[in-house]
Amino acid sequence: MTQPIQDPNRDPVSYSIQLAKINKHFGAVKANVDVDLNVVKGEIHAIVGENGAGKSTLMSILYGFYEADSGSIYVDGKVVSITDSKRAIELGIGMVHQHFMLVDNFTVLENIVLGAEGSWSLTHSLAKARKKLQEISDRYGLNVDLDAVVSHLPVGLQQRVEILKALYRDAKILILDEPTGVLTPQEVDQLFAILKTLKSQGVSILLITHKLQEVIAISDQVSVMRAGAMVATVNTAETTREALAELMVGRKVLLRVDKQEANSGAALLKVDSLTWHDDANVPRLEDVSFTVSAGEIVGVAGVSGNGQTELLGLLSGMLDVQQGQINIEGVCIDAQHQMTPKQIRHLGVGHVAEDRHRDGMVGAFSAEETAIMGFQDEPEFNGSILQNRSAITEHCQELMSTFDVRPVDPNLKSASFSGGNQQKLCIAREMNATPKVLLVGQPTRGVDIGAIEFIHQQIVALRDQGSAVLVVSVELEEILSLCDRVLVMSEGRIVGNVLASETDARSLGLMMSSSRSGDQMAQQGGQS
Repeated sequence: MTQPIQDPNRDPVSYSIQLAKINKHFGAVKANVDVDLNVVKGEIHAIVGENGAGKSTLMSILYGFYEADSGSIYVDGKVVSITDSKRAIELGIGMVHQHFMLVDNFTVLENIVLGAEGSWSLTHSLAKARKKLQEISDRYGLNVDLDAVVSHLPVGLQQRVEILKALYRDAKILILDEPTGVLTPQEVDQLFAILKTLKSQGVSILLITHKLQEVIAISDQVSVMRAGAMVATVNTAETTREALAELMVGRKVLLRVDKQEANSGAALLKVDSLTWHDDANVPRLEDVSFTVSAGEIVGVAGVSGNGQTELLGLLSGMLDVQQGQINIEGVCIDAQHQMTPKQIRHLGVGHVAEDRHRDGMVGAFSAEETAIMGFQDEPEFNGSILQNRSAITEHCQELMSTFDVRPVDPNLKSASFSGGNQQKLCIAREMNATPKVLLVGQPTRGVDIGAIEFIHQQIVALRDQGSAVLVVSVELEEILSLCDRVLVMSEGRIVGNVLASETDARSLGLMMSSSRSGDQMAQQGGQS
């Protein structure tokens, strides 16, 4: 039994969780290496680190998804064995996953009771649960309609249901994995108010996040992981975002985009009254109009699912235009004049897909094959009969060198690269052609903080060469730092058009959550 490292001034029972010399290997990959962690009762403890640093593996061990190869886990000062999530729940450990584990067509009450009915009579179980949940809601300020169907709830309330599920099972230790990824700033404020209430009632909270400003705002302590090891644990009040970023990466990182004021020119992309309905005739875009000019970066902000994906699909040719027009440097695309993605690419449009795994690459392809996807018919990559493999390999090596893709191995399968290097390879492919218009969906999703800095620099460099760039991102900090102008989408409509320098995350959040009846208050910038 491995003994935990702890503060000699603290009684061991003052810790809700202690991890001692936790090791976990997956083949040759060392996911966790001698990890020590102490979580004080009634505190919010953040864990940060780059992708692959070992955070998720460590939390999966604590919640029983994995078993450690070696090391010990202590709960309330006593050594325990956590072989599965059922055992974790018995020990008072609950987890709110990044992607909610809810049944959409069940009510809130049915979702919470599912798997914990406790009686052969469902009617009796639901009545008993309703009473207990009312007490929990009153105690922690987690009000939600227990009879509402989950699919009808906004994401902020769905997350609240997940927290209620854990508390209903008597969780005293709550793990939250990237809890603010789909929330507006106002919903983040509501979540943080709930977390503070939970903390005041003695609940210990482990917060896994990549948003350092939120770590500073809400946590009491923060632990930093790098390459599977725990490299530091500090009091949050005694550190900064910059210091945490340096601990995560191992070097200084510029957290804000360094760019000059935009020098915009003629409009290269014009969208006029674009409306699109899905196969069920549900409107996903309604009367969308905007422009993007040469030499500017326009960001599209909004909670996921508000029409951004459909907008990128239409602009890239992946979806057919139903109503309205798209004009790319004088070429009109509408219901009578459709264009394929290949034809749109030949107009000088680059497209970095929102979901690189689904639309931007094929995991089984080599890096050099991914590097020419969409360009495979270009003469430089083809001989009279067969592809020119040496030219393709040389092209990929040049891209990898220029865009810092590691390792520089054109023959390595695309799936074998880290998320950040996959993204850099996709961005390199699109930017290398110096497109007149670049469409970028979620440019830094799943990307390490060091790679984020590099990707932002490349996008700004393309802008400064005179390209028009449209960026879709759910990260408001990224939108405000990277973009010159911001469009806000809500329920498939543009409800705001503002200069990035004249707004902030809170104002954008209000627009993002605005109803259609309130659209006029958000139309601050008009159509530029």
